[in-house]
Amino acid sequence: MLYPRVSLYALMLASAGIPLYIHLPQFASTTLGIGLGTLGAILLAIRLFDLIQDPLIGWVVDKRPRAQLWFALSAAAGLAIGFPLLFTLKAGALVLPKLILILMLLFSAYSLGMILLYGRSASLAKSPEPRDLMTLAAFRESGMLLGVILAALAPTIFIALGASGQGYGTFGLFLGAVAVVTALLTRTLWKRPVIQGSPLSFARLADAGAIKLLILAVLNSLPVALTSTLFLFFVQDYLALPKLAGPLLVLFFLSAGLSVPVWTFISHKIGAKPTLLIAMPLAIASFVGAAFLTPGNAVGFALICIASGAALGADMVLLPALFSIALTKAGLSASTAFGIWSFAGKLALALAAAIALPLLEARGFTPSGDNSTEALGALVIAYAVLPCFLKTAAFVYALRLPTERSL
Repeated sequence: MLYPRVSLYALMLASAGIPLYIHLPQFASTTLGIGLGTLGAILLAIRLFDLIQDPLIGWVVDKRPRAQLWFALSAAAGLAIGFPLLFTLKAGALVLPKLILILMLLFSAYSLGMILLYGRSASLAKSPEPRDLMTLAAFRESGMLLGVILAALAPTIFIALGASGQGYGTFGLFLGAVAVVTALLTRTLWKRPVIQGSPLSFARLADAGAIKLLILAVLNSLPVALTSTLFLFFVQDYLALPKLAGPLLVLFFLSAGLSVPVWTFISHKIGAKPTLLIAMPLAIASFVGAAFLTPGNAVGFALICIASGAALGADMVLLPALFSIALTKAGLSASTAFGIWSFAGKLALALAAAIALPLLEARGFTPSGDNSTEALGALVIAYAVLPCFLKTAAFVYALRLPTERSL
């Protein structure tokens, strides 16, 4: 039951991540009346807070190996408290400070859980060998993607069952319940002996090849961050398919989930880097396709969701596994390193929000509003064209990446 528990904890974290990165922009703009530019500034400010917080969390986790269970329960508790508070928040005079405090709690809990789960890869795998670390990554990312699908489906289901306010209040309570149940069922996971490594330094990270992987993580996360932030806007406002937003989001992540065993199998045969280089052009092609879609083209966008979802599955399983292999082979403390990794991924999301949301606002884009051709054109550029260029840059950089055998 070791790996299924890993999958369950990953499910909890992923079901928490999707609301923060996909549902939050729409909820804040339509329910709380917060402008897209203001929201982008808030998310960027929280990411600057993470610049200090995430590596510090990783350092603390490494320094307190006997406190794994306490860390795991604390992360779950933060999510269990934060989500009901977030999605029952009402518009008003103090909505901004309330939102900022709740988001700081949620992002801190999310960071703690993610750093603990990824930083303990060597301890949670059956052995610290690359093959077992890749298998662990497959179970972990499968759980992540199941959590994503669960979070993507839940609001639509709650609305169908009669929930008010676009289902967000019920959604928040549901996410809190998921965190509580997960905390209870995964307690034994965090009682395993911890494999500790040597203290980190920039030179040791560079020697292990981990710096190159961190740079790639930021480059590779930017296009996904842009499409994640703007997904609902693109489907509802540009494609004019509001009723299909939930199903298309599920299709995207279902494709990612189903692709994970395939990418894992291929990576066992030819290695992680060659597998990554096969998957990345698939993402580039999907961005190109999205740029040429016309409103109402549900079939075309469904095919793009399948292709881009499959490419995301490769990113999720291969890059963290390569990073973990590099750290384990070098005997380095993984939690501190994954604190930096966590910040790198969230920095990409913050940059995406800080760039795209104010740009759209400046071009006159209004979520669920009557938008001009210029405003919708800006949405297409932000959702498809810019990610295409960024993913191409990441692909070129990935060509320089060492294989796991040379790490």
